[in-house]
Amino acid sequence: MNWLVDLNQRQRVKVYNLNIFMENSTWLILLPILILVAALWTLPWKGYALWKAARRGDKVWFVALLLINTLAILEILYIFVFSRDPKKVGEDENNIQVN
Repeated sequence: MNWLVDLNQRQRVKVYNLNIFMENSTWLILLPILILVAALWTLPWKGYALWKAARRGDKVWFVALLLINTLAILEILYIFVFSRDPKKVGEDENNIQVN
């Protein structure tokens, strides 16, 4: 008879856990929306950074940008910091024409 009571208590715990899951199901609605927003934010940055790395021939950066997902932080840093040509930055300073 004790095993029957123990079985009933286990079933009650399972039903209680299911009720908690159903009551807190707002995350089931928000999670896909958050994933969609993150994908829409990341995709253009990743595409542009990969295109720029391929055009420059940066194979290591291309693989790193392809495999590492940082919600576009690494991609933005690559585009604006690491992929700048020092020659182009210096040309503006040296090509000042004086009339």
